[in-house]
Amino acid sequence: MNIGIIGAGNIGSALATHLHRLGHRVRIANSRGPETLVDVSRKTGAEPVSLHEAASGVDLLVIAIPMKSVPFLPKNLLGSLPVSSPIIDTGNYYPVRDGRIAAIDSGMIESEWTSQVLGRPVIKAFNNIVADSLLHKAVPKGTKHRIALPVSGADPQQKRIVMQLIEAIGFDAMDTGLLAASWRYQPGTPAYCPDPTIDELPKLLDRAMRDKAPQNRDQAARIMAKLPPDFPPRELVQVARLSAGLDRMRLRSWFALLHFLVAGFVPL
Repeated sequence: MNIGIIGAGNIGSALATHLHRLGHRVRIANSRGPETLVDVSRKTGAEPVSLHEAASGVDLLVIAIPMKSVPFLPKNLLGSLPVSSPIIDTGNYYPVRDGRIAAIDSGMIESEWTSQVLGRPVIKAFNNIVADSLLHKAVPKGTKHRIALPVSGADPQQKRIVMQLIEAIGFDAMDTGLLAASWRYQPGTPAYCPDPTIDELPKLLDRAMRDKAPQNRDQAARIMAKLPPDFPPRELVQVARLSAGLDRMRLRSWFALLHFLVAGFVPL
């Protein structure tokens, strides 16, 4: 496929790496122009292009930018994108980074807001996995502890394309229904970033509490802001799994939690 990626951060770059490896023709763009993406292109194999070129005539488009940046995308960005081409939204709302978005604070689902701003339906995927896991934990089908990723959206064919892509990259894909259900794996919920298996994921989704998620999200963001930039991402996943009620019998996970608490200056 011809695939465009808007956003060359950790998630966008990790997806570009996988998709190029699978033989897709990948274009990648950011707000600063293709001349700033030389290193990203070298590492991922993706072609650096402008925003309009990334979205023009591709078979699939990935939006992997902070939510605060979505309204500033060019208004005619999607004018040359076929209606049949899925748009994957990987975004998450963090007020500490994005500022306050009134509609979301009032209860609107994050990706429904993104869809409204873009003026096109989106498929929610790749938002509840840390970039390190996305880049390094892809494994063949049937491998023990293979990570499962939820997918939400209205169009069955578009979801099928996205799910097939997830499986090809090296993860299990789970259809979680319409976009309205995607709040169950937004920040602050049990399914957010614990690298669950296909057996664990449904239970975590069922335990999501919509009224408590924003508070959990904001508390986690405050702690994360105190962590050193080199804090091991795999220990973050272990802490996320403990927080989701997983791995309580694994000593390594408790050591990760201790490291996390000490590094984040949180009273024990």
